[in-house]
Amino acid sequence: MGEALILLWRHPWGRFSLVGVGILVLVALAAPYLTPYDPLAIDVRHVLEPPSRAHPLGTDLLGRDVLSRIIYGTRISMEVGVVAVGLSLAVGTFLGALAGYYGGWVDGLISRLIDIMLCFPTIFLILAVIAYLQPSILNIMIVIGLTGWMGVARLVRAEFLSLREREFVLSARLAGASDLRIIFRHLLPNALPPILVAATLGVGNAILIESALSFLGLGVQPPIPSWGNMLTEGKSCLEVAWWLSVFPGLAILITVLTFNLLGETLQEITNPRKRV
Repeated sequence: MGEALILLWRHPWGRFSLVGVGILVLVALAAPYLTPYDPLAIDVRHVLEPPSRAHPLGTDLLGRDVLSRIIYGTRISMEVGVVAVGLSLAVGTFLGALAGYYGGWVDGLISRLIDIMLCFPTIFLILAVIAYLQPSILNIMIVIGLTGWMGVARLVRAEFLSLREREFVLSARLAGASDLRIIFRHLLPNALPPILVAATLGVGNAILIESALSFLGLGVQPPIPSWGNMLTEGKSCLEVAWWLSVFPGLAILITVLTFNLLGETLQEITNPRKRV
């Protein structure tokens, strides 16, 4: 793990993405101390003010500071991304490990479940579930997590199928190690690199899905600031108040790009075939 971090830092895109993710995490954690204004405070005297010294990113239709709302939106997006991906990793790793280690009917059953889930387009499946649930941050995190585990399960299954016949696994079996010990002590640590890559890429995808749901009115509900619902509020006055859509859109673009770059760089440095 330490060697991977060193290689990641030496890679130019890896250094850039690490710094970017660090800044995003810092902004999310320190949001109450970084916001110049209350993101929910309505000020009718400063409605639709363009970017200025007092309001660096302008104000919205209710006079709320756009910069403060984007900063708090970072907290929402990071929370959704991390929790949703954590849930999908837990489910996908568990099912993929069972399928890859035991094989046989267990593998067949889990593989058919994966195939069934993959038959439904993810975004439409999420929309269908959210439509029947009350839109909330918790529901969004659960739904994204429970509809995004299939890729992780396939990845872990393939790694376990490759690793379970290695000499160190056979030695552990001969030594009398239990299945749980072999899975968690010997197999899972060796399958971590591709899982970490999938997790990093998954965070960006989860943030994008949350923003899309909020844009459609099925995600985080106003007045809670979310980049998606900020885009919704800005689309009605795009010609007269461009900053309401441009800055939240840039926040989504930069965040997703940062996590995707980190995932691609991790994939490159953990895959010996791609190393220079």
